[in-house]
Amino acid sequence: MSYALSPYLVDIAKARAAIGSGDDKLRRMIGGRFKQQMAHADEWFADELAQGAPSRYEALRAVVAGGPFDAAHAFQYGYAYQMICEFHGRWLFNNDFSPFRSGWLERVDEGLREASVTAVAVTDFMYGSVPEPLPRPDFLPAYGEWTPDQCAEGLAQWEAAAPEKRGGLDPEVLAAVESCVDWMRQARAREGYGVVAFGH
Repeated sequence: MSYALSPYLVDIAKARAAIGSGDDKLRRMIGGRFKQQMAHADEWFADELAQGAPSRYEALRAVVAGGPFDAAHAFQYGYAYQMICEFHGRWLFNNDFSPFRSGWLERVDEGLREASVTAVAVTDFMYGSVPEPLPRPDFLPAYGEWTPDQCAEGLAQWEAAAPEKRGGLDPEVLAAVESCVDWMRQARAREGYGVVAFGH
């Protein structure tokens, strides 16, 4: 089975602040921007909607309102939060992580450590969960964050590492590690920005 990461450069505090904000203007703006995407999602999850899951727009409304949430259909609130992150942020290049097979993220984390980068780990994106008070999905989407401080530290570790530590990496792993470094570099360039990613 294959998976994919959808990473975003975003002001994490701003995205989190949308949860329970009651900001109807924000909800309408997100709903307008992602209208087609939400319609497609409702078609994709038609069976779940038939079993009582909220539509993607209903899930977005609940996230912005701060509830109520139906934990049996937690996945919808996770995807609604992804729209919030996409609205406030910018998608990051993910070709090294879409698709990927089981064990790949662990290999990349090993590569990061071999290159002396310990501040971040890509497995954080698949084994974390959406922010509270959103209910945790049983499976997908997974979610994780690299805070601005983690990105700054990870980038500093990479830049301080001896070049030979990178040279010994498998080329495929090195390419993925360099993608991670680019994400951190972009976050470091914008005050208050970090990296979030959703696993599918």
